[in-house]
Amino acid sequence: MDENKAIQVLLYSDQTFLAEGLAFAFSSRPAFQLAASCGSISDVSEIIRDHTVDIGLIELTEEVTIPALLAIRRASPHCRLLLWTSTISRELAFQAMELGIRGIMPRSTPIERFFTALQTVHEGELWFERDMLDSFLHGKRVVLTRREGQLVSLLSQGLKNKEVAWTLQISEGTVKVYLSRLFKKLGVADRFELALFGLKNMQSGYASSVERGNAAVPSDKTAPGLMALHSVLIGEREARTLPDAGAPSLPREFAPVLRHN
Repeated sequence: MDENKAIQVLLYSDQTFLAEGLAFAFSSRPAFQLAASCGSISDVSEIIRDHTVDIGLIELTEEVTIPALLAIRRASPHCRLLLWTSTISRELAFQAMELGIRGIMPRSTPIERFFTALQTVHEGELWFERDMLDSFLHGKRVVLTRREGQLVSLLSQGLKNKEVAWTLQISEGTVKVYLSRLFKKLGVADRFELALFGLKNMQSGYASSVERGNAAVPSDKTAPGLMALHSVLIGEREARTLPDAGAPSLPREFAPVLRHN
């Protein structure tokens, strides 16, 4: 690696003023170069595929979902992604970490620490706040089978049992069996709670828009499709009610050295 080569950063933000301000900040940092900037998450995969990018700085907006992040990861597996956000649910943060996101940085981060975070992530370390890691350690990671993960994803879109069965090419009876198992496995009471659970783990800002009996996501472009969650995070209190609740732990993927505020 050429130590004198500037670190190439791609920025996604839907706020033009913010993007211009960051571009100005980058201009005074010779160790970094803003390689590209885009205002739509759907454009990130194409841009990151066509440019040499070391770090993808992704502002967490309503467009950013786990499927969207997965598409970006697949477009450029070697590009290290860092989320930048005012707030993020514990569940979505956990899914992002498990997906391989290298850090989550608060929007309030001072400029010097902002560039320290970029440098840290570029060097192969992770950047997460201590409180966030503690919240993971006080919860329980529940591993899902591929089929269970697909079912949670589809249910979060508001699909009925018949539609889920058709999509997965299984019988309605099999769907009911899976649902019954999932209710017990995740400690939820009904399909509405399960749909909310899926939304909290896959999307930002949508869980509050779900009404009983209608758990559809608000836009087709954010629909998770057959994307399957590998695991979900259960809160400490909820975990106590599960029959197989064991000691909380982080996945082995989080083994690299962690830096935090």
